Amino acid sequence: MTLRRCWKLSRVVPRLLWNPAVFPAASVPEQRHSLSAFANTPSCYKRLLLRSWSSGAPSIEVSYDRLKQLLAGRKSVVIDVREPWELREYGFIPGSVNVPLGQVSAALQLGPEEFREKYGAELPQQTDNIVFSCLAGIRSKTALETAVSLGYKDVQHYPGGWQGWVENEKNN
Repeated sequence: MTLRRCWKLSRVVPRLLWNPAVFPAASVPEQRHSLSAFANTPSCYKRLLLRSWSSGAPSIEVSYDRLKQLLAGRKSVVIDVREPWELREYGFIPGSVNVPLGQVSAALQLGPEEFREKYGAELPQQTDNIVFSCLAGIRSKTALETAVSLGYKDVQHYPGGWQGWVENEKNN
C-alpha cells in the first residue's frame, strides 16, 4: 500500500514542479536553469529540485536561436561529439570543436596545452558555458552528463543536433 502511494507521488511531483502555474520559476523558456532562480522557493520544493538535478534531470537544452546568439557573441564553447568522418561527410556547426563522444571524459581532463594540440581549441574551464552537439541530440546528452560528472557547472546541449541545425539554416 505504501509503495503504491510512493509510486503515484513520484509520477505527480515532477509534473507539479515543472508546471508554470504551480511553480512559475521552474519553467523559464530559452534560459538556463540556475539555483539562483529558486531563491524564493519553499524549502520542501528546493530539496525535491536538488534531488532531481543530482539525478541528471532536468535536461538543459539550447534552442537553435539561442545557439546562434551564443556563437555570434563567442559566449560559449560548442563541442560536437560526432566522429570526425561524420563531420567530413555531413558538415559541422561553424565555430564548433570536434571532440568525439568516446574521448570527452579524457579530453576534459587534459591540460590546456594538450587539449589545444589535440583538438585545436582552448580547453573549456569548469565555469565556462559549454554546449554539446551531435547528429540528432542523443550523444550530446551523454556528453553533458559526462561533463557534469567531471565538475563542469554551466553545460547544455543542442537537442536538434546537426540535423536540426541544417533544417533551421534552410528556413532562415
